[in-house]
Amino acid sequence: MPTDHATDRNAFEDDAREAVYRAIFGRRDVRSHFVPGAIDDAVLARLLLAAHHAPSVGYMQPWDFVVIRDAARRQKVRDLFLAARQQELPLMADDRQALYRMLKLEGICESALNLCVTCDRRRAENAPLGRSRNPDMDLFSTVCAVQNFWLAARAEGIGVGWVSIFDTPALKALLKIPDHIVPVAYLCVGKVLEFAPRPDLEARGWGQRLPLASLIMSEVFGGEGEVSLKQAVEATMPE
Repeated sequence: MPTDHATDRNAFEDDAREAVYRAIFGRRDVRSHFVPGAIDDAVLARLLLAAHHAPSVGYMQPWDFVVIRDAARRQKVRDLFLAARQQELPLMADDRQALYRMLKLEGICESALNLCVTCDRRRAENAPLGRSRNPDMDLFSTVCAVQNFWLAARAEGIGVGWVSIFDTPALKALLKIPDHIVPVAYLCVGKVLEFAPRPDLEARGWGQRLPLASLIMSEVFGGEGEVSLKQAVEATMPE
């Protein structure tokens, strides 16, 4: 958490700046803490507005948002997840499979609603600014919309879980998504009992956050240097 006081006139006031960092560091991929209760449309509208104000290369705004509330449809989505998870299990190392079986990896039916964030790959085909040499920038832009949604949800006290274990063609068929549209993120969205102090996968021993200082390079990949920056990074880390 930053401790210095910004002096730039364009910086947020201290409390507002701290709130931004609180949303970032307190965001969680929620799986098992959903509680009953609908999300007010005004709140959901604010979250979607935040997503719609994400940066997009060439201002293409390739995203669409499919809101899924129907319990029967969500159960079918969960069936797709369960089938895909069973297929994924053998890909895990033997010593990981037991832990994988124990992990709670979705809240499709427990959450208030589901949201599928898609990318329309035709939306900028006649004006490919920034995309002609990197055609995947529309997908990357859509991920920015997901992140905006997620951080705004944390600020509203709403939990979000990203479910990625699906057979994509089957999901597209179930949600009637056209061929040229790509489902980028399937999100479980709802009120939660709490936001865990640490990510679930870290708490369960699946992995640990990598030390940031070890990921910072100078000028070229693998370049040594940036000693003072690395020291500043270490100084910002919580005790």
